Amino acid sequence: MSRSGKVTVVGAGFYGSTTALRLAEYDIFETVVLTDIVEGKPEGLALDINQSRSVEGFETKVIGATTTAEGGGYEKTANSDVVVITAGLPRKPGMSRMDLIGVNAGIVRGVAENIAKHSPNAVIIVVSNPLDEMTALAQIATNFPKNRVMGQAGMLDTARFTNFVAEKVGVAVSAVATLTLGSHGETMVPVPSRCTVNGKPLADILKADEIAELVDRTRNGGAEIVGLLKTGSAYYAPSAAAARMAKAVIEDSKAVMPVCAWVDGQYGISGVYLGVEAMIGKSGVVKVVETDLTADELASLKVAAEAVRAKQADVLTL
Repeated sequence: MSRSGKVTVVGAGFYGSTTALRLAEYDIFETVVLTDIVEGKPEGLALDINQSRSVEGFETKVIGATTTAEGGGYEKTANSDVVVITAGLPRKPGMSRMDLIGVNAGIVRGVAENIAKHSPNAVIIVVSNPLDEMTALAQIATNFPKNRVMGQAGMLDTARFTNFVAEKVGVAVSAVATLTLGSHGETMVPVPSRCTVNGKPLADILKADEIAELVDRTRNGGAEIVGLLKTGSAYYAPSAAAARMAKAVIEDSKAVMPVCAWVDGQYGISGVYLGVEAMIGKSGVVKVVETDLTADELASLKVAAEAVRAKQADVLTL
């Protein structure tokens, strides 16, 4: 098997380390770099992952790098093709994603500036919360073309929606197709009109109130897990989503995925990072793909866009 490319995962918490493991086990990258500001942690995790290679049958080399806020250690990330930014504080029970904006903005800005210095041609995938705002901030801090900075949200939210529908109906998750757009938060827009079970419209299988209940659970999917865990937040499903996005970039697959991307005219919306479907390739977002929405779904998407736009404007001063 031929391997190529270098991917860096910034942040070696549960989310980051699990993402690095998934990327390594794909066995398509030459190198995965895992960084963290906790001295020795990324090196230790990298050593542990590398020792699993003979068991799991992959050759991708994982490198750990302790970094500093001043930029030390980032030389090991140099010339990365893809960078996944997971750095920042996770949510605690009772916290909203927006509660994290102040502290995580400083972290993400510093990371983005260092990445831009060492990997000026990278595609950046942001997963730090609040997601939509941190994606906008990363683009501002790097000054990268907007297509080369995107956020991981819709992939995760859609996966949650799919799981909830499959459990409700009692079918395999492979039999279910769903979609979520909008923001990664209160103005998330699950799209029931695009949801099917074994090819049949979801509305033909579940009652309207049952669908509404699943939509609400999807919108609050992260908070549900945070509440159960008590400390920390979700990372298995989020890391799977982020890793798939990075895979699409390095393979230049042109796969269409729901991501947080720069919208400029699609759906009658302009000048904002928003959850939409997009074709993903080696340049990042190749193009935003408009899908048919009902009038209510389109109206909800436009409401989400304006809510996110107002919040993203705030990051200019952070």
